[in-house]
Amino acid sequence: MGDRNVDFVLRTVEKRDIRFVRLWFTDVMGKLKSFSISSEDLEEAFEEGVGFDGSSVEGFVSSEESDMLAFPDPTTFQILPWRPEQKGVARVFCDIKTPSREPFEGDSRYCLERVFREADAKGYVLNVGPRIEYFYFDNDLNPIPQDKGGYFDLTTSDVATDLRRSTTLMLERMSIPVTYSFHSSSPSQNAVELRYTEARSCADNIMTARVVIRQEAYQNGLFASFMPKPISGCLGSGMFLYESLFDHEGNNLFWAPKTQNEAHLSELAQHYMAGVLKYAPETSLVSNPTVNSYKRLVENGEVPIYTTWGRKNRSTLVRVPTHKPGKHQSTRIELRNPDPTANPYLTIALTLAAGIRGIEEGLTLPPESTVDPATLSKAEREAMGIERLPRNLGEAIELFESSSFVREVLGEHIADFYAQEKRKEWDEYCSTVTDWERAKYYAGV
Repeated sequence: MGDRNVDFVLRTVEKRDIRFVRLWFTDVMGKLKSFSISSEDLEEAFEEGVGFDGSSVEGFVSSEESDMLAFPDPTTFQILPWRPEQKGVARVFCDIKTPSREPFEGDSRYCLERVFREADAKGYVLNVGPRIEYFYFDNDLNPIPQDKGGYFDLTTSDVATDLRRSTTLMLERMSIPVTYSFHSSSPSQNAVELRYTEARSCADNIMTARVVIRQEAYQNGLFASFMPKPISGCLGSGMFLYESLFDHEGNNLFWAPKTQNEAHLSELAQHYMAGVLKYAPETSLVSNPTVNSYKRLVENGEVPIYTTWGRKNRSTLVRVPTHKPGKHQSTRIELRNPDPTANPYLTIALTLAAGIRGIEEGLTLPPESTVDPATLSKAEREAMGIERLPRNLGEAIELFESSSFVREVLGEHIADFYAQEKRKEWDEYCSTVTDWERAKYYAGV
């Protein structure tokens, strides 16, 4: 971090007439939390942290041990461009620590940082580029589409065209480059793809993008929904993660010449993918954390329901996009099951840890999926090493709770609280639906 970053922030605050600084952090469930301090208190906040009541934040601490400290990370300082220029407002992400200044084990941002540093010590740097899908509705109660557009459609009646433009410009003003923005597959569904960056910065960018997307929608009288499956009969929204490992010299460790592998995948990349596939079922509760998440993950040829990989098959859990000749630095994999309600810090932490575990254990990547696994018998899928992803939140909870891998990566605090809250959510759902509705749910209808 260093004093230079702090000095730069303090000079910027004075020069740009910043009056308030919002301290951002994320609770265990992935919800963004914030409180503001005066710009005059920022220097002290960098040095000593800002105390707050941790017992009021989901997944933090009990009332008996409520005191927590938020330490602003100066590298994440950005002025909020939608606030007035005079007496302006900025935001900065925080690291949460205990009163003794030890990292707080319930801080999901720290969880990702810890996993990232462990990989970095082994010579691996994870870069991630997310693509976030979402819907525009005219309110937060009735999911009524605002257009009839489809994938990549451009029409004069597409109300989202100007919204995507303003959202992109707002993100770029916050130093978050946008690779693409476009109308996605379903009516009123849109997508924004952010430029790849290191793991924790990527998760920070996802949290920021959610705020910007909703802020711009609100300013235009609309509501942006990140619900995975808000409209029955239409494709749902995913949060696809493009991942690649680099070494400390900036070389892409996933690439290999075609003479070694038809998909240009190095042995290391194959082991990484094998690890991601192996641990995907037991980490699904984090990547797909709601009852509604599993209404998206149904057999339709567009979303993954089995632990498969491929190049052109978009129903696979991991897809290997084709890169341009001579652009081997762009070799990457695409994780297709997460959705926009996931906590990005925990999702990326688990994915990275699974991939590193695959490398260390030398896991063998199963053959590329060229047929629909649903057409195979259970015995045939087992022989090919293909597993079914959880069909609903209840199955995801069972796999999560029985996973020693999850507990090792997330730590006891996060794993216990996360499972506890999700079980409450599932029990509440099961107590309110009829037997017929429950039967349809289990059938994926």
